[in-house]
Amino acid sequence: MKIICDWENCLENGLYKAPVEKDNSKKFRLLCLKHIKIFNKKWNYFDNMDDQQIEFFIKSDLTWHKSTKKFGSSENFFNILWNNALEDKLNIFSSSNFKDFKKAKISQTDRDALQVMELNDDAKWEKIHAKFKELVKKYHPDKNQGSKKFEDKLKKITLAYSQLKKTLGKK
Repeated sequence: MKIICDWENCLENGLYKAPVEKDNSKKFRLLCLKHIKIFNKKWNYFDNMDDQQIEFFIKSDLTWHKSTKKFGSSENFFNILWNNALEDKLNIFSSSNFKDFKKAKISQTDRDALQVMELNDDAKWEKIHAKFKELVKKYHPDKNQGSKKFEDKLKKITLAYSQLKKTLGKK
C-alpha cells in the first residue's frame, strides 16, 4: 500500500513524519523526502510565542515538561525508592549489614532504654507506652510488699521510659 505525501499536489511516497501541532501530540502527517526538507527548513516551534512563553518552555524542558516534586513529598520517586529499600520486602539486603544500618537510626541510649523495658529496637511509641504501663503494674512496690529490689527496677524502667519519651515520644 502506497502512502501519498500530504503536501498539496504531490504524488510521491509519504515516508517521513512531520508534526501537525506544537503540543507534542501524536498527530503527524507523512511527507516525501523533498517536502520534509522544505518543512524542516521552515519549521519553528517557537513561532507565534512571546518571550515569556519561550522562557517558560525552556525552563520546563529542563525537567522534561513534568512538574517537579519536593524531595520529602510522598510522590517523589527517590523518597518511594528509599522507603521501599528500608522495608526490604524483597530481602535484597537481608544478607548485608543493611538491617544494622536501619537500626542505627536510634541512639545507643535509646537502645539501652528499650532493653531495660524488654523491647526490641523497632518498637513503636504505642508499644513502648503500653509496655511501660504493664511494667509499672508488675514492679510497683505496693504490689511487691515494698521490696527494694522491685523499687530499683521500677526506677530504671521510669528513667528508660523518660528517655524514650524525650526522643521517640509523640510531640
